[in-house]
Amino acid sequence: MPVGLLTLELHIPDAQSLKDKRQVLRGLKDRLRQKFNVAVAELDHHDVWQRSVVGVVTLSNEEKHVREVLQSVSDEASRILGSFLTGEAVEIV
Repeated sequence: MPVGLLTLELHIPDAQSLKDKRQVLRGLKDRLRQKFNVAVAELDHHDVWQRSVVGVVTLSNEEKHVREVLQSVSDEASRILGSFLTGEAVEIV
């Protein structure tokens, strides 16, 4: 059973506190969970105001479906975050 991990690197220059950063992350996580039924969590830079690494995980019976879901999530995250999204990577296990 293939498991896919999409890692999103974010830079949030407008964040002046952890509260500001978490507000952006909460909106992203809620939208992705609701729209794609994926697991989403902050993976790194928990105590840094303007940086974050977010992981998105999904699984399926077919690797093709996993890749399609992660591509859709990536497109949506790019639309939501715009210039805040500085990098991304996909891993299939």
